[in-house]
This record gives sequence, C-alpha cells and structure tokens, in this order.
Amino acid sequence: MRRRFGLHKGWDQQLVFLGPCLLFFLTIVVTPFLLGFYYSSTDWNGLDLDKAVWTGAANWTRIFTNDPKFWESFWFTLRFTVISVIIANVLALALALMLMKSLKTKKLLRTIFFVPNVIGGILLGYIWQFIFTKGFATIGEITGLSFFQLPWLGTPNTGFWGLIIVFVWQTAGYMMVIYIASLAGIPKDLIEAAQIDGARPRQVLRSIYMPLIMPAITICLFLTTSNAFKMFDLNLSLTKGGPGTSTQSLAYNIYAEALINNRYGLGTAKALLFFFAVSLITITQVWITKRKEVSA
Repeated sequence: MRRRFGLHKGWDQQLVFLGPCLLFFLTIVVTPFLLGFYYSSTDWNGLDLDKAVWTGAANWTRIFTNDPKFWESFWFTLRFTVISVIIANVLALALALMLMKSLKTKKLLRTIFFVPNVIGGILLGYIWQFIFTKGFATIGEITGLSFFQLPWLGTPNTGFWGLIIVFVWQTAGYMMVIYIASLAGIPKDLIEAAQIDGARPRQVLRSIYMPLIMPAITICLFLTTSNAFKMFDLNLSLTKGGPGTSTQSLAYNIYAEALINNRYGLGTAKALLFFFAVSLITITQVWITKRKEVSA
C-alpha cells in the first residue's frame, strides 16, 4: 500500500509529528486571517453573524478619506517606533559592551537589566503609572527638580516620552542578551591585534564590532521594530490613548474601533492595513540590514 501511493517512512513520520501542528495553525491562524478579508468588507457588530452586511469597499474608503484619527494614530506609532527602536538598540549595545568587561557584578547586572522583559506589559504599565504619578512627584517635591514635576501622563508630549521610557526600559534588557551573545563570538585575537596597531576604541567599535555583529543587529532591529509597531498593552495601562486620542497607538485605535465602538468590520479592515504596513516595514528593514551583513 505504501509503495502503491508513493509514501515513504519519512513522510509518515512527518505527517504524525507535523500534522497536528499544521492543523492547529490552519485553524487558529490561517482561517481567521482569510475570514478577515471578508469581514473587512462588511458592516458587523461582532456579535451576530447574520447581521454582517456586505458593504464592499466602504470601510476602506472611510479609512483613506474620512478617518483622521486612524492616520493620527499611524503617525504617532511611526514616530514612537523610530525613536524607541534607536534608543533601545543603542542602550542595549552600550550595556552589552559594558557587561562584556571583567566586572565582578556583571552576572548580577545582566539579570537585573533582563528582568523588566519578564514582567507582563499590562502589569509593567500600571507599575510605571504609579511611578510617574506618585513616585516622580514625591522625588520632585524633595529635590525640587523640574524633570520629576512634569505631568508625565497628562500632556501629549510627556505622555509620548513616558511610553518611550517604559518601552525602552522593558525592551533593552532582552536586546542586550542578544548583543552579548554576538559579541562573545568575536575572536579576541582580532581585537587585540587592532589595539596593538593603535586602533582607538571608537575605531574598534566601528570597524570590528559593528560589521561582525550585524546579524545580531538585524535580529534586534526586527524585534524592536515589530514590537514597537504592535505596542498595545503599555498604551492601554499607561495613558489609554489620552489625553483625548493624542497618545493612541495604531493597535489601540483598532482595539477601540472593534471592541469599544462595536464596528468589527471597520476594525478588521484597519487590522489588515496594519498587518500589511508592519510587514512592508519589517521586510524592508531586514532586507537593508541583510545586505550590510553580506558586504561586511
């Protein structure tokens, strides 16, 4: 029977081990994604399937012509992503370089810097909400420093930077671990030879470290870019998009449209547009950095 249908033992094993995973993937991921294309062209409240009215391109037309809040959220998310990705990766690389030195407490410091990544985003947001509203205010009263007396979650500008502070604080530790793993693979003989030849620390960083850790940079940029674009939990727990909708991320805008306004059709259309935008940006970033890996 096996020979008749051209089956081999290897195919049977793959079907046994990968079949259930493929079935769950098709059921949980692929099928809802494909259904999303249908519901993005309907007027649906998300509760009764019989009330999903086909509207064609009405949702897409509304997004591009009559939904300024969506594009404000898109611009906010884009600015947030660019700034937070740069700061998080620069800080993570600096921490990695520092903790590669022979410090007695480097293992403890690595653990301390990594711990924020373990804490859930919602819980982390509420912790920092207390820090911004109570902790900073107390420090400001004691020290008189204006930095701690700012209304960190009360204005669009300070709310924006508050989100960046928490996102970087949560993300940098994880990126630091990736950079440390990449730096550990650089031959010490190469660095010592460059130092003997009179290369300064800045030259060693630019000409040796950076080219050799480009694969790690590609991974870290991809992770931070995608996570920054999809930032939702911190937005929900820290500012809830306020004041007004001035700090509303794209993910929070989609959530509000679908689950608060009960416009699931419009929310699904925004989610699909969000998916294609994130995919395009991350693929472009990986393509650019991968080319630098080859040239390096």
